[in-house]
Amino acid sequence: MTDGSEAAGDGSVAVADGGDEPPVVVKIGGAKAVDPAGAVGDVAHLVANGRAVVVVHGGSTVVDETIERLGMEPTYVESASGVTGRFTDADAMEAFTMAMAGTLNTELTALFRSNGVDAVGLSGVDGGLLSGPRKSAVRVIEGGKKKIKRGEHSGRIESVNADLLDSLLADGYTPVASPPMAGIESDGEVTPVNTDADRAAAAVAGALDADLVLLTDVAGVYADPEDSGTLIESASTPAELQAVEDAAEGFMGKKVMAAREALSGGSARVVIADANVRDPIVAALGGSGTTITASALADGDGDEGTDDTDTDDAGTDADDTDDAGTDDTDNAGTDDAVGAAGGDT
Repeated sequence: MTDGSEAAGDGSVAVADGGDEPPVVVKIGGAKAVDPAGAVGDVAHLVANGRAVVVVHGGSTVVDETIERLGMEPTYVESASGVTGRFTDADAMEAFTMAMAGTLNTELTALFRSNGVDAVGLSGVDGGLLSGPRKSAVRVIEGGKKKIKRGEHSGRIESVNADLLDSLLADGYTPVASPPMAGIESDGEVTPVNTDADRAAAAVAGALDADLVLLTDVAGVYADPEDSGTLIESASTPAELQAVEDAAEGFMGKKVMAAREALSGGSARVVIADANVRDPIVAALGGSGTTITASALADGDGDEGTDDTDTDDAGTDADDTDDAGTDDTDNAGTDDAVGAAGGDT
């Protein structure tokens, strides 16, 4: 098992004819506006031509539908920094696991297999694929006062089992992975917990030294979020990356954060691109969307990481943390981590 910040190999373990091309990690969003059909076809094309591919998917829409079907009443809280989102308690976590690791992962794996891809479905818990400390309490605002709310089921990925992925890729399989992750309790026990799918994809890409394609429902990052004609095509210097970060708003901000984490972890490039165009992955690798390269990281950036705990349970793409520790916690600690509504996770 290797930390997501460490190289897992030379990037050429993939498949017989893959040459020296690095693997590709593709994040498929979970909102209704993101159609996976084009991505499935592209993965089939890439794999058939010898490129190793790992798929990571979100599932906000399916999670929402599952919660509604079960007649559950979601709990919304406001974080200390003013972000409102769903609290992932034990019941919500059960619905999340049913939707993500059960329904959606199985259906997406079947879809890939129907298109000739030898896909293997995995959750982050399987084989310890994605693991890190569980966040069991969050800092919230209730009645105008800061309080600690316990029972949260979320976590921050600190380790990726790249050996597992390398083994599957070397044997010709295409991993299709999703949250939940393996949340490590203070006593060493493992609890399935929620984590952000974009950042899960970033951790996997960094661990494999892979290219990362983050598919979404827009063409990329816009200099003016309200004007699709202002697409930022690339960022290869720290100043250009700063401009991308300044322009990214809402759910796009989390994708740019994930991009930085992937590059810090070992990826050479990250592309944020439209899932709904023809051949979306091939197009992204060919230059469409917003491409951010490792040269955009400032000297000393390295694997700087962050303790923002981001979740994928309720259409969230913008969990917000202030990383302010507290002694009034149980298990793995307290975070101001609450999912903002919206996004294409």
